[in-house]
Amino acid sequence: MLTLFHHPFCPHSRFVRLALGEYGIAARTVEERVWERRQEFLILNPACTTPVVVEEGRPAVPGAAVIAEYLDETRGIELGELRLLPREIGTRVEVRRLMSWFNDKFFAEVSGPLTTERLYKRQMPTSAGGGSPDTEVIRAARHNMRYHLAYIGWLVRTRDWLAGGRMSYGRTVAAFPCRRRPWRHGLDGNDRRAAREPARALAAGTLRHHARPQLRPWRG
Repeated sequence: MLTLFHHPFCPHSRFVRLALGEYGIAARTVEERVWERRQEFLILNPACTTPVVVEEGRPAVPGAAVIAEYLDETRGIELGELRLLPREIGTRVEVRRLMSWFNDKFFAEVSGPLTTERLYKRQMPTSAGGGSPDTEVIRAARHNMRYHLAYIGWLVRTRDWLAGGRMSYGRTVAAFPCRRRPWRHGLDGNDRRAAREPARALAAGTLRHHARPQLRPWRG
């Protein structure tokens, strides 16, 4: 059985959990608090980041993007048109671009800082950087959030599945922004009004995505 080392609040982990749901893969989950720097986990992933997938007889697969490619290479072909990384070159490029946008850019500028400041720091000891949230970091993430929401809203309004005409990693990776409270609650009143239209567009697409029955065990 496949084992997933993850954290419930980690945006990258959530993306992988949803991808596993799309592929219909039952996995054993292990919650990993990376700030504890467990020796056993460092052996699997010296970068000490989540998520990491381990499958018997194969090396550990670290990182959301690498895991997505691994799942496609090991399960995608047998799914045919249902694979999450399409066969068409142009669409594959766009899917990978959107994965990079959310897993790298959005994470660095919005979801990562807000998750750390609002959630992780509550669990982390002071010796590992825990404590009160840094209001300057939160303010910067809120500022960045506005143009991300505008872009996401445009994508949802102009494309059925963000990266093409059917379900793909491009839609799965975008499921995080609308559903997780840490960054949604980072908006003040003025920013919420300015972001209302793109947020509603994203919410509509995300709710359609989450209605898929195979995702019910992985929504958290």
